[in-house]
Amino acid sequence: HVQLVESGGGPVQAGGSLRLSCAASGYTGRPVCMGWFRQAPGKEREGVAIIDSDGNTVYADSVKDRFTISKDNAKNALYLQTNSLKAEDTAMYYCATRRYCTTMAPDAFGNWGQGTQVTVS
Repeated sequence: HVQLVESGGGPVQAGGSLRLSCAASGYTGRPVCMGWFRQAPGKEREGVAIIDSDGNTVYADSVKDRFTISKDNAKNALYLQTNSLKAEDTAMYYCATRRYCTTMAPDAFGNWGQGTQVTVS
């Protein structure tokens, strides 16, 4: 019952930056945890960053100090600012939601967007 649409991906040179966006709709007004995830070919989907209703955040060690998750409550939008991109950041990036930010495990998130591709060369 929550629809998510990602955008902002594309090709980028190593060391560059991209700002990913996720437009959300269909909320009921209850608290929600939103997160960014990524999946590279041949690899399992992994959590990148999550943010709860109060703005508290958690980051994967692999992106700490390089990526920033944020949200705009007025616009119902989620963002991921990606800086100092590396080849290993290449993946399909997804936004997803669940009730509470008690875990970053992908299997715990039930609502997913279609993804946006990030390719670092």
